[in-house]
Amino acid sequence: MTTLWERSRQVAVQAILDTAVRLFAEQGYEQTTIAQIAREAGISQRSLFRYFGTKEDLVCGDQEALGELLKRTVEQQPAGMSAWDALRAGFEVILTANHPPERALELSRLIFDTPSLRARYIEKRLRWQAELVPVIRARLGNDSGRLAPDAQAKAIVAAVFACIDTATELWAEHDGRIDLADLYDQCLAAVRDHG
Repeated sequence: MTTLWERSRQVAVQAILDTAVRLFAEQGYEQTTIAQIAREAGISQRSLFRYFGTKEDLVCGDQEALGELLKRTVEQQPAGMSAWDALRAGFEVILTANHPPERALELSRLIFDTPSLRARYIEKRLRWQAELVPVIRARLGNDSGRLAPDAQAKAIVAAVFACIDTATELWAEHDGRIDLADLYDQCLAAVRDHG
């Protein structure tokens, strides 16, 4: 059961996000200042920074927490599940962890259309990949074929991230009219079947 404080915090976070996304859509990410967001949300800049550490966090969310959720979800998949399927299960969880699909679509557009956000997004995703390699290596065990276990784990993780990013970008370009999970599955099938 959530406390009154937690519910109040969730309402405040949602109000700030709604304001920020509206301003980003109207003016562009780079042209929107923290001061404007705080003023329009009816809070001080200091309060805004208590909820969000950086301006990028308004769009990208708490990437460290999402990365941990992804890693934990992959680790918790049944031992017999393939590395590919365990990673897919992890992404299914984090795609809807912070936002409903409509908001995730808006934020994805912002990330892919704003070079500075995209750069930060990629930087954080590279950290996620590095953290997942040992998890996938353990899942592969000694069945790594001709590649060294680290090389195979890195290749699988990189391929899955490339498929997720490609699917998400296509999903945003098509205004969410194509199912994101289907796009991911198509991208992954292209990599696995025709690589």
